[in-house]
Amino acid sequence: MRKKAHKLSPRFERALVYASRKHAGQVRKGNRAPYISHPLGVAGLVLEAGGDEDQAIAALLHDVVEDCGGPALLKEIRRRFGARVAHMVHGCTDPAMVPHAPWREQKQKYIEHLRAADADTFLVASADKLHNARSVLLDYRELGEPIWERFGGKREGALWYYRALVEEFRLRPPSLLVRELERVVGELESLAARAKG
Repeated sequence: MRKKAHKLSPRFERALVYASRKHAGQVRKGNRAPYISHPLGVAGLVLEAGGDEDQAIAALLHDVVEDCGGPALLKEIRRRFGARVAHMVHGCTDPAMVPHAPWREQKQKYIEHLRAADADTFLVASADKLHNARSVLLDYRELGEPIWERFGGKREGALWYYRALVEEFRLRPPSLLVRELERVVGELESLAARAKG
């Protein structure tokens, strides 16, 4: 059952403009769509799952620190949008931003980082991973096996990562987003297994 709907204020619009400006010029891997399409999709999933305005704003901003300037931006987000939003953005930011760390080690650290996430951060993180997994599945249906080249861990690493996320998320109370993530990852695994033959 979903929570009640929340109204959005001009603050949400300010966050959308902020995210659009920070991600200007960036594109999604594979389909080359403007990068802002991803934060918009994540915010939509958060709102559809009953998230409130702070959670939706955090969804819009969840990649700003990681992709647009580093930890200094977290202070700016806190000043502009409040401590709760900054907390969620920090919780969704990959803690393994260590240069030259092996891909799998980075992903494992992120999964461990999620274990400490509170309910707010968990909602945004699960929407983020669902949106990413759906994008991978759509691209896989169109392009097939070459999509794995965009991942540091290639085919096996990417499939491991998405399955590990599902298993980590399933340790929490059931949610619509996690059930959908599990379905999408299962479909991706089935298609990849058939291609491998």
